[in-house]
Amino acid sequence: MTDTTPEIQPTVLKPVSRPRPFKTGRTIVALMMREMQTTYGRSPGGYIWAILEPVGAIAMFTFVISVGLKIRIPSLGSNFPLFYATGFLPFSLAMSTSNKVASSLKYSRSLLQYPGVQYTDALLARFLLNVLTHVMVFFIIMSGIHFIFHLSTIRNVEAIGMSLGLAGFLGLGIGTLNCFLFSISPLWTSAWGILTRPLLLISCVLYIFEEVPWQYQHIVAYNPLVHINGLMRRGFYATYDARYASPLYVLAFGLVCLVLGLVLLHRYHRYILNR
Repeated sequence: MTDTTPEIQPTVLKPVSRPRPFKTGRTIVALMMREMQTTYGRSPGGYIWAILEPVGAIAMFTFVISVGLKIRIPSLGSNFPLFYATGFLPFSLAMSTSNKVASSLKYSRSLLQYPGVQYTDALLARFLLNVLTHVMVFFIIMSGIHFIFHLSTIRNVEAIGMSLGLAGFLGLGIGTLNCFLFSISPLWTSAWGILTRPLLLISCVLYIFEEVPWQYQHIVAYNPLVHINGLMRRGFYATYDARYASPLYVLAFGLVCLVLGLVLLHRYHRYILNR
């Protein structure tokens, strides 16, 4: 009698692949830890320098303006450090984020050769670490200024948060686009350094927008950093409305740069890494 029972094949258990978001999260955290060690871990003082640099810049502005130029009253309020901090700190956040993100491919080139590491992981890691560091520095410096000078301000938390968020997003957008441009054109790297040198003077860091001559205000308003600084000063000065500040303009500016940069990097990142 012939056995017609079908042969049962053993079941082979395949390893369950975890969703990509979990893998991306671990990769980003690993890249952030690596940068923390290389950027801050090898220098004496480590993270202290992230605080001392903006503190030194604010102290220098205060000394030069109040002592060198003998200007006793800032454009808003009566405290120089607070006035310059509300302009310099969001400016520094946007510019530093832009520069960090722009060098992401160059900084993580060796790691991007591994299939598990994507170029977007490198962008997000540098973006998140830089933003978190600057936000921490912002709260430390602002708390210190209020404590040392015994200030009591009515803070608009919504405007402060919006200014910090837009500064980080603008830096991400410009940095992503420059990440592509820097990688394919060393000439643009040099040109960008020259173009951004006067930004500190034309971004309403040392003065307010209303002090710009009226015939140039429409030109200065194209600078998204002016709107970010206006929002920050609205957050610390209850009498300053900053009606010119447009969060939508900054958001659109950063979004256009971000989308364009991501499209170009998605198309050419392998070519850039294999050059």
